Amino acid sequence: MATAVPVVRSLDGRSAGDDPSPSPSPPARSGLPARVRDHLELVRAPAVLTVLGDTVAGASAAGHPLTGRRAVLPLASACLYAGGMALNDWADRAVDAVERPERPIPSGRIAPRHALAVAGGLGAAGLALAAAGGGRRALAVAVPLAAAVWLYDARLKDTVAGPGAMAACRGLDVLLGAGVGRLRAAAPAAAAVAAHTAGVTLLSRGEVHGSTRATAGAVATASVVVAGVALTGGGVAGPGARAATVVALAAYLAQCVPAQARAARTPTAPAARAATGAGIRAMIPLQAAWTAGAGRPGAALALGAVAAAGALLRRATGPRAVSET
Repeated sequence: MATAVPVVRSLDGRSAGDDPSPSPSPPARSGLPARVRDHLELVRAPAVLTVLGDTVAGASAAGHPLTGRRAVLPLASACLYAGGMALNDWADRAVDAVERPERPIPSGRIAPRHALAVAGGLGAAGLALAAAGGGRRALAVAVPLAAAVWLYDARLKDTVAGPGAMAACRGLDVLLGAGVGRLRAAAPAAAAVAAHTAGVTLLSRGEVHGSTRATAGAVATASVVVAGVALTGGGVAGPGARAATVVALAAYLAQCVPAQARAARTPTAPAARAATGAGIRAMIPLQAAWTAGAGRPGAALALGAVAAAGALLRRATGPRAVSET
């Protein structure tokens, strides 16, 4: 998700704005066809799973059961997020040709126009699913969410407003689960997810050239604060829900804080990439904590299964299919 940049030449001499026919993909691994792997990498498939719990947390906080047609709201989130990832690579194609030539577009495995079509198609599907799952109340949140995603990718990513814009996207996604009329009930969960997202986005800016000790240290501190807010502000409904909340928050801290602390000690590009990936994966236990705190420990446990599925998908697609930048 990036701002527009001047056209540069890719490694094979083509302009990054050209639309060449994709070159043959590398051999498929883990039994997946190469073309499927290319698209899964384009949309960051393992990271897409981390967005499913946003609407679960928002709906739980608002008192909505995710049953019947509302069960498609997580799929709406997934489509909007995946479309944003494809748009990210389309917008970043010139920079990636220099800094990350192995990615699907600069490597020639996916043509720029095709990536843009994927982004548009997934965005439209996300809006349609939001309308199907939550009617006008959900669509009233999904439309500004989709606009925020495209604005971030196309204009704001590399500006000072970038982290805040990305945080707004994830906060709105939580509110999508609540819908207009119940936004206030889901606001604390949305704010927590947004704050965590802002930290992950700040760290992701150091994935190529390294971060700083101050930035990584501040993000690690913020993660601890987010966990504290989730523990005290989730409206825990009973002993079972409290226990599930504590377990989820422990998993959240264990997932993201050690990598962030390492990045604070040694703020190199590999450390920033590791901390970014850990922060993305930590979204799921954070969502589970807010879901359990709203009295839905069963739904929180289901999000644990989503985390396990993400681990399997990362094995199938490789580490390049994780980063949000």
